[in-house]
Amino acid sequence: MSEQKPLVITKEDQIFPLFPRLPILTNLQTGWQGILFGYMCQPASAFPEVCTPNCHSLVIFTHGERVIYAERRMDGRRHRDAVFGGDIVITPVNVGHGASWEAEGDFILLGIEPQILAHAVDEAADAEQIELVPHFATPDPLVYQIGLALKSILENNPSGSRLYAETMVNALSVHLMQHYSTRKLLLKAYKGLPRRQLQQVIDYIHEHLDQNLGLAELAALIPMSPHYFSQLFKQSTGMTPHKYVIHCRVERAKELLLKGEMAIAEIARLVGFASQSHLNFQLKRLLGVTPKTIQQR
Repeated sequence: MSEQKPLVITKEDQIFPLFPRLPILTNLQTGWQGILFGYMCQPASAFPEVCTPNCHSLVIFTHGERVIYAERRMDGRRHRDAVFGGDIVITPVNVGHGASWEAEGDFILLGIEPQILAHAVDEAADAEQIELVPHFATPDPLVYQIGLALKSILENNPSGSRLYAETMVNALSVHLMQHYSTRKLLLKAYKGLPRRQLQQVIDYIHEHLDQNLGLAELAALIPMSPHYFSQLFKQSTGMTPHKYVIHCRVERAKELLLKGEMAIAEIARLVGFASQSHLNFQLKRLLGVTPKTIQQR
């Protein structure tokens, strides 16, 4: 690795060409706000030392139980990592990080904008006051599972993934601030949303079912941080915002199917599902029937 100053990366699409192979999967066309995701499989190689002033970076290794040795330079320190699947590496904003590794492996590269991290719990927080601590390879089962969940939603429903992805990244942000920041995060306890605020959010969801709703978008209606909004919404409805939106889409689709006036594909589009097959999957999962079965009643 070079002793030169780190290469400064300011745009989300600049990072991927620095690897020998392009990513297998990215979120660049999904509308996720303040998040960069790339699923990679790279041969034994080296990566130049870079720093990202616009995002905190995580590498989530997914190559299983075998060990891959890596020489890593981060924040001016050198370390030889023995990396297993389930390990993560945390590189905070503006911290240099470069590496070389000895065998092919797959991993998730995740970037989170500082304001997304800071506003997860406090919508008025100053992003510059949230300081993550750099970490060489360390196991973290929760971060690993969140990474796999994001990969799965991109594989199965990329165009309708925004609310789910932002919910997962909000949970990830809270976890990072609780366990990897310089200041301990204090979480407040609340009991549900006031009825008027809950109805405001529910009305908004019903009016915008056909759109790619986001967690911060819904939380801003209150206004409230995404973390507390998610908690209080679930306490009030028994469902996460993502599950509630899916439930509303299924119920709206059922109403339209029973009328028998539109094609199934058109109904799927009107209620916000990415495709007819996704509508079919959710109806079967929640109601135990297919769209055609409902139409024939």
